[in-house]
Amino acid sequence: MAKLLCIGEILVEMVAEKMDQSSLEPGSWIGPYPSGAPAILADQAALCGAEVSLVGTVGPDAFGEVCLTRLRASGVRLDHITVDEHGTTGVAFVSYRSGGSRSFIFHLADAASGRFGLTDLEAGLRDLDCVHLMGSSAFSAAAVDAIGEVFDAAQARGVRVSFDPNIRPEMLTREEYVRVLRRILHGSQIVLASEGELQVLLGSATEAECAAALLARSAEAVVIKRGARGASLFQPGRDEFSVPGLSVDEVDPTGAGDCFGGTFLSLYLTGMEAAQALRYANVAGAMAVTRRGPMSGNRSFAELQTAERLLTSA
Repeated sequence: MAKLLCIGEILVEMVAEKMDQSSLEPGSWIGPYPSGAPAILADQAALCGAEVSLVGTVGPDAFGEVCLTRLRASGVRLDHITVDEHGTTGVAFVSYRSGGSRSFIFHLADAASGRFGLTDLEAGLRDLDCVHLMGSSAFSAAAVDAIGEVFDAAQARGVRVSFDPNIRPEMLTREEYVRVLRRILHGSQIVLASEGELQVLLGSATEAECAAALLARSAEAVVIKRGARGASLFQPGRDEFSVPGLSVDEVDPTGAGDCFGGTFLSLYLTGMEAAQALRYANVAGAMAVTRRGPMSGNRSFAELQTAERLLTSA
């Protein structure tokens, strides 16, 4: 069983009931749904069989309990999660546009969810196969320090690092945050990026050039997530390997990339060939969008095996 540590934000998500719903006037919102990119990934990795610990903070409120109940049910270890008695659990409001875009309003940096950190690095990193970090967690100076500290400690102890840039536009206005994300990217063994993110951080013209640069440094696997168009995998000494998108009825795309990442990490770290792990991750991402709520579409490995047979034979 692979041992994985994730660190970052845990929050709830409220989803606009109607397409093109404005946040400038009263409207109906559906939720709370347990969320937070690292939490979604941890939840899915645990469902696929990994031993997963999550580092995070919630408030002593119902929203925090919603998150912890879900994570506990999926098998995520909560030893490193703190309940901040002086804060409240973070909230994200998500609206969808008919053109396919989304808008987010986060109440996070000053909430309990923004005050995460691994207090005992020695114990927390002991006997791990991998630490997973996410760029979405770089929303404040304290949060950037927390993920940077874990990255440095993992490197010093020879623990593999997985990194999903998960870039939020507002991060790019803070060069000091970008420098930390770029440093983590350069030092990671597994990279799980969405289309365009590597070019933003590395400045190269193509994904293949970015992947080659990372493989020449520390990376052993670079994955590009393409949403409805599938995904690609780059490894040292091998040709690019790609899987096509799968046809499903989309309900809610939020969290699909994190579900993809949790599946890939769980299976790859357990010893599955990266190309086969990519196939199942592609299925997981497709299944994730078929239900409302960022964790609602997460599936066990057995469920993914069944779905893979159905989707690829259609």
